[in-house]
Amino acid sequence: MPQFVTNQTLETTEPEIEVTVNPQAPLPVGRQRFQLVVVDNGGNVSEPDVAEVIVKDTSRPTAVFQAPREVHFGQSFSLSGRQSSDIGGRIVKYRWTLLPRA
Repeated sequence: MPQFVTNQTLETTEPEIEVTVNPQAPLPVGRQRFQLVVVDNGGNVSEPDVAEVIVKDTSRPTAVFQAPREVHFGQSFSLSGRQSSDIGGRIVKYRWTLLPRA
């Protein structure tokens, strides 16, 4: 299947084309614009028609929480969410909450 590259035209004889997405280099989140120009059997070329496709990030991020198992009374300690990840984007906020004791 052909792969779309920005500003490179793909020419087919079929009226439909699959947009194949490479998992290692997916289309970025946001508005993506595609253009279609058709040519008839007499060599006449149409005006371009443009469609916008919005690529949405709907995958939930994964929280990975690291904390010391034990600390000495009265000592400060660190909590880490550095290993957290998001497939379609990047982590922009960390929400920390001290929960009631069980």
